[in-house]
Amino acid sequence: MAAQKTDKYIVTEVRADRLFPGEQSGLGKKPDSGHVTPTHVMWLDGEVIPGAFYSESVWIWPDCASEEPAAREHKHTFTEVITFFGTDFKNPRDLCGEVELWLDGEKHVMTKSFLAYVPAGMLHCPLIVRRVDRPIFHFTVGLGGKYP
Repeated sequence: MAAQKTDKYIVTEVRADRLFPGEQSGLGKKPDSGHVTPTHVMWLDGEVIPGAFYSESVWIWPDCASEEPAAREHKHTFTEVITFFGTDFKNPRDLCGEVELWLDGEKHVMTKSFLAYVPAGMLHCPLIVRRVDRPIFHFTVGLGGKYP
């Protein structure tokens, strides 16, 4: 198919500098270790497409549970929405695991699919994926042009 003027607005790969430590080309497995890491599906920000806002999507696999935070406490100058969705299609509200998310110093332990609205300037995280019974889909969008 011939190149089109709007091709620049379509992202099909994740930049290597946005993969998790040990994640290799989005495959979700650390080389030679057998340890499974979450798998980035896509990453978008102003460095990928100039003028774009931040957005990230990740599959979290059953072997990815950890007591280590996936993100540490921080804040942004932009509003962010953080989502986690379970994959039990007979019960889509079941998170199929447990995620701990801190918002403004308050701990939330989530076992249902959820969306968290984080206003600009609010301290949030740590974020800890404590249990994963079946794959969980994680999606985040922030109105800033680059995720710190």
